[in-house]
Amino acid sequence: MFLTISTTGTPERPATDLGFLLYKHPDRAQTFSTSHGTAHVFYPEASAERCTAALLLEVDPVALVRRGKGKGRGGAPDAALAQYVNDRPYAASSLLSVALAAVFKSALAGVCRALPERAGAPLPLRIEVPALPARGGAELVRKLFAPLGWELVEAMAVPLDEQFPTWGDSRYVRLVLEGELRLADALRQLYVLLPVLDDAKHYWVAPDEVDKLLRAGEGWLADHPERPLITRRYLSHRWGLTRQADQALELVRLAESDDLDVESVDNAVDESTDTEEKPVPLAEHRRTAILEALRTAGARRVLDLGCGQGQLVQALLKDVEFTEIVGVDVSMRALTIASRRLKLDRMGERQAARVTLRQGSLTYTDKRLKGYDAAVLSEVIEHVDLDRLPALEYAVFGSARPRTVLVTTPNVEYNVRWETLPAGHARHGDHRFEWTRAEFSAWAQKVAERHGYAVAQLPVGPDDPEVGPPTQLAVFTLTDTAHDHRTEKKKEAEAA
Repeated sequence: MFLTISTTGTPERPATDLGFLLYKHPDRAQTFSTSHGTAHVFYPEASAERCTAALLLEVDPVALVRRGKGKGRGGAPDAALAQYVNDRPYAASSLLSVALAAVFKSALAGVCRALPERAGAPLPLRIEVPALPARGGAELVRKLFAPLGWELVEAMAVPLDEQFPTWGDSRYVRLVLEGELRLADALRQLYVLLPVLDDAKHYWVAPDEVDKLLRAGEGWLADHPERPLITRRYLSHRWGLTRQADQALELVRLAESDDLDVESVDNAVDESTDTEEKPVPLAEHRRTAILEALRTAGARRVLDLGCGQGQLVQALLKDVEFTEIVGVDVSMRALTIASRRLKLDRMGERQAARVTLRQGSLTYTDKRLKGYDAAVLSEVIEHVDLDRLPALEYAVFGSARPRTVLVTTPNVEYNVRWETLPAGHARHGDHRFEWTRAEFSAWAQKVAERHGYAVAQLPVGPDDPEVGPPTQLAVFTLTDTAHDHRTEKKKEAEAA
């Protein structure tokens, strides 16, 4: 990764003052250890008329992965390989921002004991980044830097291969910024916007990243027209941290517009009284959605396939509309826990007659499961190996054939909103896969067409405008009642 900072000067105000501001002597090449590699600072040119400081960051991507013990989602080989074969050693990213903060710490803070007046005054600056990932292209680069006082914002797309122009451009640009700004302001902007353009951070984003963003964005971020995008990307789409940063920046904006201190604006809450509503757990959202769908379908006899520890069975028992509930799971330990949860040994005779817990594998047909109004597979299919999924489909939709089938599964697109979920990891260690909305929809449509069902999809939980809901629900409704008869005839013909 490579970045240069240049300035011009006069004999009275020599350009080599840049060395004082950066606390790095123009006559020496210096090396610094950072948390992700080795940073080198040197000066390709240093005269009274023009001075250029260069920052070169050497990153070892193999050591980076091994130190972080990173694994691809679900342990997929292609995801694991991507951690070793990537652009980290070459393209400016969050790792370069970390190096900027470590190597130019005093300059970033606007501190210079030798030339305090130069640190507080604008300088004629030219900043160049030869390879900058830009998710959003050159137009987004201009939208981010142009409102910040730069006279020139040049983002030139880097071709995939200069020998083959028909291949088009890559996602990288060569960035050139020119204008008169304080050095500290320029460095703070780069510190924030480099990872924003890459739309990725190559380290765990902790809550203290909000404070770093607010410090680096002081004086320019609160009023930036692309502030929502900047905060969201800088904080790696962690919804809670983004909301926290946006609220703090909005207070800054309001205070500045009224020429007040932030503390005087943010005084409407009595901190001794907790009035914030607790968020509804996602599991409760799922159960509510399932119960509503079952009532809408008019189901009375219900199968809970993969019932686990019996939470849904317990919720079904509370509603007298459901006259028979069968919980099925392959794990006897889970069924034992479910029995304790339901207090089956102390349950009244009439209530006990409504519920049955049964051991069974969902990838094998079971005649005992035929004839029910509805079957629920709540957070089940993602625990089944993909090559075994067709067997589960036939066992439920082809053999048991309830009038209604409800299937819920995680929406992998929403994972970026979970604050405690490391990037690239599945929500549960046993998940064999997690599908996008499009992948789940395609699977549901194929199953419905193959087995004579109609299918509708519903969101479960907060429906994010960008990544959708955390859980996706498919409601299958039997439409082809002649399907069983045709299937049996086909089997008889094949046997003959």
